[in-house]
Amino acid sequence: MPTPFNLNDLIPTSDKKSLRRQLQAERLALVDRHERAMQLQEVLRVWLVGRPENTIGAYWPIKGEFDALPALFRWKEGEDVQGRHRQIDLPVIDKATKQLRFHIWYPGCEMEEDAYGIPKPKDTDRFEPQLLLVPCVGFGPKGIRLGYGGGFYDRTLPMLSPRPLTVGVAYSHGFIPWLEPEAHDVPLDAVLTEDGVAWEHQ
Repeated sequence: MPTPFNLNDLIPTSDKKSLRRQLQAERLALVDRHERAMQLQEVLRVWLVGRPENTIGAYWPIKGEFDALPALFRWKEGEDVQGRHRQIDLPVIDKATKQLRFHIWYPGCEMEEDAYGIPKPKDTDRFEPQLLLVPCVGFGPKGIRLGYGGGFYDRTLPMLSPRPLTVGVAYSHGFIPWLEPEAHDVPLDAVLTEDGVAWEHQ
C-alpha cells in the first residue's frame, strides 16, 4: 500500500512526475475503486442525458483508469433527440506526429495493439468526435488536467476542427487545488468524478 498522499509533500507544479506516480499508485490501491467506478458510471449517464452530441470519443482504460465504455454502450443504444444513430470512437496514436486520430468502436469490435501496446479498433473507419472523454491522472481548478505527460491530447485538440467538447473523467482523490496550467495545456470544458460535476465551463 502506498503511503497516504499529502499535498504538502510536493512542491506545486514543479514535481509533476512524482505527483503522477503517487496519484496512479493511489488510484490502483483504492479499496473502493469498484464502488467509485459504479458511481461515476451513473454520473456520466445522467450528465449525457439530453446532450446534443451523437459522436463521443472515449479511451481504452489502463492503469486503473475509470472505464467509461459500459456507460457509453448504454448511451449508444438510444437515439439522440433528432433520432440520429449514436457512435463511439476510440483514439489511435500516430507514432510519427504523436497526435491522436479516432476510429469507430463497438462492443465485439476486433482490436489490436497500437505502437504503445494499448488496444485500438482494427480496420474501422476514422471519425471525428463531437464530444471527447479524457482520462485524468489528476485535475485542478477550472478544468486543468494532469495526464501522463505525453502531451497527446494537447497536441491533438488544436488540430481538430470543429474542436470537440472535452470532458475529463477522474476519481475525486485526484483533485489538486494548487495545480496550474503550463503554456501548452488545453483546459477541459468539464470534469466529472464519482461525486458529480467537479467543473463545467459556463
